[in-house]
Amino acid sequence: MDLTRFPRVSLTRLPTPIEPLPRLSAHMGGPRLFVKRDDLTGLGLGGNKLRKLEFLLGEALAQGADTVLTVGALQSNHARQTAAACARLGLDCELVLRRGSHASEAYLNSGNLLLDRLFGARLHLLQAQESREERMEARAEDLRAAGRRPYCVPVGGSCGLGDLGYVACAEEIIAQSEDMNVRFDAVVVATGSGGTQGGLVAGMRLLEGAPVIGMAVEGTRAEQEALAAAQAMETLHLLGRDAADLGSSVAVMDDFVGSGYAKPTDSMREALSLAARFEGLVLDPVYTGKAFAGLIALARSGRFNNDQSLLFVHTGGVPGLFGYPESV
Repeated sequence: MDLTRFPRVSLTRLPTPIEPLPRLSAHMGGPRLFVKRDDLTGLGLGGNKLRKLEFLLGEALAQGADTVLTVGALQSNHARQTAAACARLGLDCELVLRRGSHASEAYLNSGNLLLDRLFGARLHLLQAQESREERMEARAEDLRAAGRRPYCVPVGGSCGLGDLGYVACAEEIIAQSEDMNVRFDAVVVATGSGGTQGGLVAGMRLLEGAPVIGMAVEGTRAEQEALAAAQAMETLHLLGRDAADLGSSVAVMDDFVGSGYAKPTDSMREALSLAARFEGLVLDPVYTGKAFAGLIALARSGRFNNDQSLLFVHTGGVPGLFGYPESV
């Protein structure tokens, strides 16, 4: 699959490894479990957004941008990775971050927020009711008026261009599975802004790979399926490929959201504990913890037998663990 016509910068160490989870698989007594370590992409403590930023910041540099702006929650993993990438590339970075209902010292000063400051990003902190996108656009206008050249990145880096990073990841997964002589019966991934799942769905569709199951960290199943489908469709259109009947390829489970985004659940706490104690694998409470809870539920459900294999895409976010210590 040729993605070379799109400007791209190198920010990641690829391919990220796929590792078996033998002790947890034996404990669950169901399908074989594997993890795709996209928490090990490298720069700025890693994570899935770096794959998207390779294409987004490639375009920014091609356009002559000198400042990158993006939006997120106060403990946004995407914002932290954007700040790190901008530091690497010599771009100014401005982050428009909205506070949630949390008010702990750790949430307000540790985790990703501490790293944002360390990477030199300029922070604009908003109250919960304020629009991040409107503030970002207003700030971009101010920068243009001052003679600067801003480039705005959508929440999560989720758009057709950014999602190409996970089209490439789908190709990487298929190549690794062939080398390992393992057939993955499903790929499981956290889904929030929809771009990572959308890119994987698009890539797997093009390459006739495994079905992708998104585990929602916010919203309802219907909302998240529509969002991921829209992202996959935008990505396929960008590649000039057919997106007909895409909806049937998009599956999301919303059983593990709990009372809302970044709200702890018992199943998330169990997932963090099982991953850490059986495999030494560290998850975060907002994204991968809830998604891994979904993986565990699938393993227990009987839907997949012990001759089948499930791949969990670890999208990173571990620095956020230190912003929510009460969640563990």
